[in-house]
Amino acid sequence: MLPAHVFRLPPFPTTQAYNTGEPRTADLPLCLRTMDPFEQAYILTGPTASGKSALALELAERIGGEIIALDSMTVYRGMDIGTAKPSPAERRRIPHHLIDVLDPWQGLNVAWWLEQAERVCRDILARGRRPIFVGGTPLYLKVLLFGLFPGPPAHEQLRRQLQEEAEQMGAAVLHARLAQVDPKTAARLHPNDLRRIIRALEVFHLTGRPISEWQTTWDTPAFAAPNRAAVCRRIPAVVLTLPRDVLYRRIEQRIDHMLQAGWLEEVRRLRDLPHPLSREARQALGYRQILDYLEGRLPNWHHTVECIRIRTRQFAKHQLTWFRHIPQLIPVSVEDSDATSHILDQWKSFHVKE
Repeated sequence: MLPAHVFRLPPFPTTQAYNTGEPRTADLPLCLRTMDPFEQAYILTGPTASGKSALALELAERIGGEIIALDSMTVYRGMDIGTAKPSPAERRRIPHHLIDVLDPWQGLNVAWWLEQAERVCRDILARGRRPIFVGGTPLYLKVLLFGLFPGPPAHEQLRRQLQEEAEQMGAAVLHARLAQVDPKTAARLHPNDLRRIIRALEVFHLTGRPISEWQTTWDTPAFAAPNRAAVCRRIPAVVLTLPRDVLYRRIEQRIDHMLQAGWLEEVRRLRDLPHPLSREARQALGYRQILDYLEGRLPNWHHTVECIRIRTRQFAKHQLTWFRHIPQLIPVSVEDSDATSHILDQWKSFHVKE
């Protein structure tokens, strides 16, 4: 008989949460603690091709700021043209962060990005400068404002027991166990990705719900609606707006410029790297379509370019949907005759209605 204080796993499969005596996820507060370095930052977001980067350079110069990329693809080295990455001259003009920090065969997730963003934010503040998050990846914007999905905190005793079990019987055993209670997450994770497998099992045991269910609930625009979640971080956040026809015209012009700049050759170089591209890198807008063309899954180049145009417009619509469901975003028109000053005024006068 084990002592009462020893943590024991319930048998699998089960739909009941293990009662550890700790608060379940539903009981955990959504809001984050104060004195958050992110709350000393500014945010400039907007749909693709809305002019965020150019405005950000002007803003950073006027307030002594440094730019942190709010983007899931500019993190990758070698993916320059299709991500509209700032040029070397622009990066000399104003320091940019979280750009070119991963090789394109490395994986990426939002938790890693948030951890790196916090570190960079603290470093910028320590230099007496102002962090400015610039980009349009909706999920990254959301974790800045609301934090990661409201999962339970780490339970070290449970993690140790799962780790020991993996050491004795192999990670594949835990992966098979996860497949019984959360097949969606198990299908996404490699059997050797022990850290994430343990976290998924931990969430299931502590909440009685699969981590995929929590993430699906959280990863929707409606989560940010006023009746669903309070504003957790008080960050002045401006979203750029412009008429839909103007936005689509800008998208067309940007794609034409990228193609003329050698986007196809860039993707060829990426495909010929010694390691295959990561799942995340392969899904990058435009890169996926060009890879499909190079690997024979699209019939011709004209069709490929048209697919890129369609998918980019669809992505812009997806961004706009997210932005509409985050009510604390302050709209500023790109067509404003002095948009830079207007953004600065909105940042400086920012407040969150209680």
